[in-house]
Amino acid sequence: MGDADNDGDIARTVAEEMYALDSAARGLGIVIDEVDNNSARVSMVVREDMLNSHRICHGGVMFTLADTAFAYACNSRNVSTLALSCSIDFVEAVALGEKLTAVAEKKIRKRRTGVYDVTVSNENGDTVAIFRGNSYQLKAESVPGLNDKLGLDKT
Repeated sequence: MGDADNDGDIARTVAEEMYALDSAARGLGIVIDEVDNNSARVSMVVREDMLNSHRICHGGVMFTLADTAFAYACNSRNVSTLALSCSIDFVEAVALGEKLTAVAEKKIRKRRTGVYDVTVSNENGDTVAIFRGNSYQLKAESVPGLNDKLGLDKT
């Protein structure tokens, strides 16, 4: 798409626009820490309403955190990209009040499909979940009109 600095600016703009429309992420208190071309880092603090009957963070909440990082990473080039499939392995329980961080990175992208890995860690840096997402690029922009506004190539 262009130079690395411009790509980072595009990625941040796309993530901010997506976040503004993402009621689920905002409702869970997920924040965007960093986003760049094909990568993203998001975080949240585990609240009482995120605990399951075992009094640990619900797996669906951790999945949503990882899926959010995945979404920002695979849409970072302003090409509308959706999940084809996702899986997650939970490797450590997470308690109330812990801060979780999900880091998504592109592993491979060929034509319209891609594979992204997301590591979810606690504030001590311990891995608590490992997520893999398979993506599919549509023939559309993630943020309609952004490419024209920035003078970029069409998708």
